[in-house]
Amino acid sequence: MTKLSHSTPANVSNEDCLWHQIQHKDISASFVYAVITTGVYCRPGCASRLPLRRNVRFFSNPAEASAAGFRPCQRCRPQQPPATHLVEQVCALLHQHHTQGTTGILSLTRLAQRTGHSPHTIQRAFQAALGVSPAQFLRRLRAQSFASELTRTGQSITDAIYAAGYSSSSRAYTGSPLGLTPGSLRRGAVTEQIEYAIEPCDFDQTSALIPGHALAARTQRGLCWLAFGDSPQALLDDLTRQMHAATLVLSARLGTTLHSILDAARAGRTLPSLPLDLRGTAFQLRVWNLLQKIPAGETRSYHQLAQELGQPKASRAVARACATNSVALLVPCHRVVAANGALSGYRWGKERKRALLAAEKAVS
Repeated sequence: MTKLSHSTPANVSNEDCLWHQIQHKDISASFVYAVITTGVYCRPGCASRLPLRRNVRFFSNPAEASAAGFRPCQRCRPQQPPATHLVEQVCALLHQHHTQGTTGILSLTRLAQRTGHSPHTIQRAFQAALGVSPAQFLRRLRAQSFASELTRTGQSITDAIYAAGYSSSSRAYTGSPLGLTPGSLRRGAVTEQIEYAIEPCDFDQTSALIPGHALAARTQRGLCWLAFGDSPQALLDDLTRQMHAATLVLSARLGTTLHSILDAARAGRTLPSLPLDLRGTAFQLRVWNLLQKIPAGETRSYHQLAQELGQPKASRAVARACATNSVALLVPCHRVVAANGALSGYRWGKERKRALLAAEKAVS
């Protein structure tokens, strides 16, 4: 038997931090650890029983562990690509499954067979990186394809259903994007009619003035759009691209509502409670719902929101959900900051974000 080396490589530092990652099964960690009593090395996310700390040795990569005489774990297969590469591999398989027009969900068992990882490892890695399961990711691909197929000239609803990979019409109705019927999507509109209004919207930022405009739009179900921009035409062009075949109707009544929202926001006052028509993935909707619970005058970090969602490693997915929010103010993504308190990004400009937060804190 090859003699095992009990020394720790000099280029691996902060062993307490590395041990903490092992204790918490951190699938994103890039190093490997070996157990001298078994002669096996693993990745920190391995599902095997936690070893005693005194029996653990750390290595920067599988090659170092193998050179020291340890053999790879048969459960986590540490000699294979780490979690980030695994997620990319699974995404590629899901896209391939979808583009080939195969019906049904590509099961975790089949993904495990294709990647050489356990179903549990795949689920955890995918959920941590993207905030959704592989099945939810594939359903979203299918729903997006379905919406695209329905807008093609001459494409019947039945043809679009099967072209998108659904196995039956009932599946298409159940998984239809935005919760709409295929008939409504076939007409190329989110609803039959969308009201919109545009109002001037200046923000005071200390001694400077941030000029601009705001556009709000609503369906029969509620407000679906509230955005800031430099010009009315640019805002309207953006809305038209998103709701490409809807009937857009200028509404004075919505203009009055928008005016009251902007006045309250600039003064840091409580915003009016209005019905919303939010559209997104299941994960995005969870994030947006959580944003609405952040009190005015307070902020949360992306990591804090991820923890509240029960997915502490999904900070990047939370940030993406904030960046794709289409209803400013009422879904207050401006109240989310970096872990160190810095403003981070804002879809409608960091200076507007700064002004909104300053106004809210002034009256809180």
